Amino acid sequence: MVTSPRPDIIYTKVDEAPELASASLLPIIQRFAAAAGVSVGTKDISLAGRILATFPDFLTEEQRIPDDLAELGELVKTPDANVIKLPNISASVPQLVAAIRELQAKGFALPDYPESPATEDEKKIRARYDTIKGSAVNPVLREGNSDRRAAKAVKAFAQANPHRMGVWSADSKTRVASMSGGDFRSNETSATLDKESTASIVLETANGETVLKDGVSYPAGTVVDATFMSAQALDAFLAAEIEKTKAEGVLFSLHMKATMMKVSDPIIFGHAVKTFLAPVFEAHGEAMAELGVNPNQGLGALLDKVSSNAGITAAIEACMADRPPMYMVNSDKGITNLHVPSDVIIDASMPALIRAGGKGWGPDGKEHDAVCVIPDDSYAPVYDEAINFFKANGKLNPATAGTVQNLGLMAQKAEEYGSHPTTFEIPEDGTVKMVLEDGTVLHEHRVEQGDIWRSASARKAPIEDWVNLAIERQKTTGYRSIFWLDETRAHDAELIAYVKPILDAKGVSDKFEIMAPRDATRASLETITKGENTIAITGNVLRDYLTDLFPILELATSAKMLSIVKLMQGGGLFETGAGGSAPKHVQQLHEENHLRWDSLGEFCALGESLKFLADAKDNARARVLGEAVEDATQGVLDNGRSPSRKVGEPDNRDSHYWFARYWAEALAAQGDDAALAEEFTPIAAALAENETAITNELAAPQGDPADTGGYYTADPAKLASVMRPSATLNEIIG
Repeated sequence: MVTSPRPDIIYTKVDEAPELASASLLPIIQRFAAAAGVSVGTKDISLAGRILATFPDFLTEEQRIPDDLAELGELVKTPDANVIKLPNISASVPQLVAAIRELQAKGFALPDYPESPATEDEKKIRARYDTIKGSAVNPVLREGNSDRRAAKAVKAFAQANPHRMGVWSADSKTRVASMSGGDFRSNETSATLDKESTASIVLETANGETVLKDGVSYPAGTVVDATFMSAQALDAFLAAEIEKTKAEGVLFSLHMKATMMKVSDPIIFGHAVKTFLAPVFEAHGEAMAELGVNPNQGLGALLDKVSSNAGITAAIEACMADRPPMYMVNSDKGITNLHVPSDVIIDASMPALIRAGGKGWGPDGKEHDAVCVIPDDSYAPVYDEAINFFKANGKLNPATAGTVQNLGLMAQKAEEYGSHPTTFEIPEDGTVKMVLEDGTVLHEHRVEQGDIWRSASARKAPIEDWVNLAIERQKTTGYRSIFWLDETRAHDAELIAYVKPILDAKGVSDKFEIMAPRDATRASLETITKGENTIAITGNVLRDYLTDLFPILELATSAKMLSIVKLMQGGGLFETGAGGSAPKHVQQLHEENHLRWDSLGEFCALGESLKFLADAKDNARARVLGEAVEDATQGVLDNGRSPSRKVGEPDNRDSHYWFARYWAEALAAQGDDAALAEEFTPIAAALAENETAITNELAAPQGDPADTGGYYTADPAKLASVMRPSATLNEIIG
């Protein structure tokens, strides 16, 4: 079998709106890149692709596909890696089940997802599906630490064209509620291993010892954490907050990360559903269990399961009427905050609420103050302090605000809290111990049935790389640089023990500050309010949260961020932004044939990828292409060519036309490569001369429903027809 050479750049095939946009943008990229001898290929890391790759034994030979994620996982460990990674679905159980059903309907004989596996075969199938849930992609590909910031052109445009901000009032009732004890923050222990070690995680009970996980290996210098959340304390906290919220007359909202935290957060979400409907579960719990109700899957699935039981549905209606009004995902359709675990993702939902002046949508279709319930207190203070700051100082002014850049520790699965395979719901009262091979008990916690115990780690090499990356970035920018670390928290104290000696050894201790997240939040907001800039140097989870919070406040979106992962072995991973709003974009395309997804993140990543390739492969033409991408991106921004939210107005496809046109014009005008200028001069001319025809062809289908052949598995021909409706543009691009 002859294998084709690996493409110079890998452009990932993903899900939802980013994948729809790729059908329009990728042909343009491939055509332009080919002029510089650069090949751009794809690898499938979509949810559907990962499902099919995991179950080849259930498929025909023709249906089987390679495990592209595993292949990319090996590639990013090499100096040759050059990957443009678009946002993919981090699947919750409802999303996973929906994708399986869609694939089954298309003729793929996949097994059902066993919600309550009973047989050994079902347990094995469940274990295979569980490898796909949650943040299954990012830990595999992120073999480097994160450098995320607003590109200069994007920031300048945001300041010149400030987005609308909600007005904050000092008497706003909006607040953050988190646990004061019994949570992950308060129960955390942490230790740094002085030698390579292998650990077992065991649960000791009155009935004996159960091995929860065996053979967990760590290299020397790894920071290993362990903690648990008390189910009893969680339920008491939730019940109290529901009553307090009702008394305050505001919306009740829960903000979790049930996608990335694929084990822990769906359980916490289920506790919230069960507590909110506590009278119903008390009266009808057995009947609901017989109907297959699992509160972890959300209120929407629960309502479907009990729809045939009039007594239960009446009890639910009565309970909901007696509860505080709920923050809504879609007021018109009655979709609440508790309907689907993956509908309200904290890193998108909290910044959106803060940007809106502390307001959320209620069941009446109007905006109201809200109580933002974030059970674990580890990072809740970030949002609490932001809300307090804006209550006292008023809304941020995007026209004058500085910027918060981020350097995030994430390489080699650092801090994969709650998604790591060392997270467990405790089956019975006892003591969880993490025991090293020499018998040393590294961590020990007394737990009760239903508690959520978890462990995570951060290796020495990624930590050191992260600190050195921060030193390099601070030297380049001169910005105020803050390590967001709390010396009173066990995990952070271990990281500080790494950070301080490195800063001292490099003679740069005076260039950096170390602050707890609450203090760092206030310091950063004070800094950008003055129009100055700062770098937030954080762990993995805070990286995820802050690279939505500050961009949404500064730019109105996090999808436009420049995200560079400097892989530890020398390669490059270029991420294109967040995809949290992607489902709504898909819905609008299917209903109105209008895609409002903004590909600005893809443009920024493409430019960086091409310039990285130029340096890595000594390809001067790739650099010319990359610099022209920056000119084209500036052109899209300066001339207002980004997608509109409204049907009938220019959308994602229009922005791609303008990007191609500005890119071609920049290449035709540059003087560094005469051959490229000669090749793109007629293309630029054709794109300009046919502007009316192209824009009319792009606008013609809008307003009517669009059929892409599937949500998780679009039909390629149908997708191309929807996303490339301009025959004139297609002929020019080729």
